[in-house]
Amino acid sequence: MEQEQIQREHTERTRNQRGEGIISTAIAVLIVALLGVAMWTGFSTMMTDASQKTATQIEQIGG
Repeated sequence: MEQEQIQREHTERTRNQRGEGIISTAIAVLIVALLGVAMWTGFSTMMTDASQKTATQIEQIGG
């Protein structure tokens, strides 16, 4: 009887730990996704500015 109770408690702890791992992984994935969005926004802005400056310089040269 006592052995069964110990087994049940162990199983419950294992399930709780598994759930915590899934939550931690989900949070890490969200953080990486947000970093990716921020990096893409910065890259896109930088490339837009660079292409505008390049077009301006080409116009000044006479292209």
